[in-house]
Amino acid sequence: MSTHSVFFPDEFLTQMRAIMPAHLSFDDFIAACQRPLRRSIRVNTLKISVTDFLTLVAPYGWQLTPVPWCAEGFWIEREDEEALPLGSTAEHLSGLFYIQEASSMLPVAALFADGAAPQRVMDVAAAPGSKTTQIAARMGNQGVILANEFSASRVKVLHANISRCGISNVALTHFDGRVFGAALPEAFDAILLDAPCSGEGVVRKDPDALKNWSPESNLDIAATQRELIESAFHALRPGGTLVYSTCTLNPQENENVVQWLLSRFPQAVEVAPLGDLFPQATDALTPEGFLHVFPQIFDCEGFFVARLRKTAAIEALPVPGYKVGKFPFMPMKTREAAQVVDAASSVGLHWGDSHKLWQRDKEIWLFPVNVESMLGQVRFSRIGLKLAETHNKGFRWQHEAVIALADREKMPFELTAAEAEEWYRGRDVYPQHSPSTDDVLVTFQGFPLGLAKKIGSRLKNSYPRELVRDGRLFAARP
Repeated sequence: MSTHSVFFPDEFLTQMRAIMPAHLSFDDFIAACQRPLRRSIRVNTLKISVTDFLTLVAPYGWQLTPVPWCAEGFWIEREDEEALPLGSTAEHLSGLFYIQEASSMLPVAALFADGAAPQRVMDVAAAPGSKTTQIAARMGNQGVILANEFSASRVKVLHANISRCGISNVALTHFDGRVFGAALPEAFDAILLDAPCSGEGVVRKDPDALKNWSPESNLDIAATQRELIESAFHALRPGGTLVYSTCTLNPQENENVVQWLLSRFPQAVEVAPLGDLFPQATDALTPEGFLHVFPQIFDCEGFFVARLRKTAAIEALPVPGYKVGKFPFMPMKTREAAQVVDAASSVGLHWGDSHKLWQRDKEIWLFPVNVESMLGQVRFSRIGLKLAETHNKGFRWQHEAVIALADREKMPFELTAAEAEEWYRGRDVYPQHSPSTDDVLVTFQGFPLGLAKKIGSRLKNSYPRELVRDGRLFAARP
C-alpha cells in the first residue's frame, strides 16, 4: 500500500500521544494516517436492495468488503478506476449507490440504532448530502427530514444528491444552525449534528488538512459547536435522540462539547452508550459510551460519535423576532388534485398519502405531510419534490419527480448502454424500435433515467442541462 506525506504539527502529535487509549499504538496511528483512504460506497436501498445491487455489479469484478456498522456500506476496490471513475458508472448516475466514507456512515447508524421510526428528523449541517440520503433511505422516504446547510454554494450540491437518489421527504433550509432551538422548539424526534470541525480525521484524504491547525482554533471551533449542540437540544422533543459527530480527534471538540451539554442540562439529558452498535464497536468505545474512532482501528477516517437522549423538557428560548414572510404555496383543492393524480398515473408516477399536493402559480409540488407543522416557523429553500408545471396542453413532469416516483413496471422503455450514455450526455436518442406512447419513461438496467417525448423516430431528451456529463462514461467499458 502506498503512503502519502501528511503534514503533522508537533503540538497535534503531542496531544494525540496523550489521548491515545492504552490498547492502541501511536505508531499504528501515524502509519494509518499516511496510508491513502480506502474508498467506500453505500447502496441506496430506496432504489435497489443490497442483494440485487451485488448481483447487478457482480460482472464488473469489484471487490466489495462489508462495512461492519452499515448493512448497505461496502469498501470497494476496482481495477478500472483510471479507465472509468466510480462517479461515471451507470449505477452511480442512476442513484443506486452513494460514494460515502465508511466512518461517515456511523452517525446515521447511531441515530437509528434503537429501532425507532422517527417521523421528523433534522440534519443540521447537511451538505453534500451523504448523511441526509442515508437518513432518507432508513426512513423509506416517509416522514420529513429538515436538511439545513449554512453554505449557500453547497445547498445546490445537496439538492443534486437528494434528487439523484430519488428522495422525496426532504425540506431544505439555508441558515446558521444556531437558529433552530428558538425557531423550532421541541419539533424533532431525532437530530443529527455532524458539526463543523477542525477535520483532524481527514488527513488520509487531504494530507494538508492540518496546515492551519492550532490549539487556539480548536477552542474557537469548540465554542461554536457548544452553541450548535445547545440549539439542537432545544429543537429536540423530550424522548428524542440527538447524535453529535465530528471528523476530528481532539477532546476539546468531541468529549468536552458533549460533557458541556450534560453539565448544562443535567436533569434533561443522558448518554445512550454505543458499545452495542456493531460487534467491534468496543474497540473504539470511550468510558462514557461514545465512539472515538482513531484511523487505525477500522482503517478509515478518524471520527467521533456520541448519542444522547432528551429525558425531559427544558425552558424554551425566547421566540425569535424575525419575519418568515408569506408562504407562497396553497394546498391543492381535492378535485384538481385528483386530476393531477390521474395524469401522473398515466405516465407511471405514483406517491402515497405521506405526501400532499401544493401549488404555486403554474408549479405543482409534492410536500411531505409531516412538514406542515413547521410551515410559517422558518423559511424553506425547497420542500419535497417539484412534480410538474401546468401548461395549456396538460402537465410538464419534472425530472426529479420522475426519478423519485416512477413505477418501474409501468411502460418502461429500456435503452441500450450506448443509448443511455447519449441520454446522460444530453442528446436525443434514436432507438431501433419506436415506443407505443408519446410520453416515454426511459430506463437503463430497469431504473428510470427520465421522461422522454416521442417525436417521429427520436426520443426528445429531458435530462436537466446542469446534470449533463462529458468525459468517459459507463458505455465505454472494455
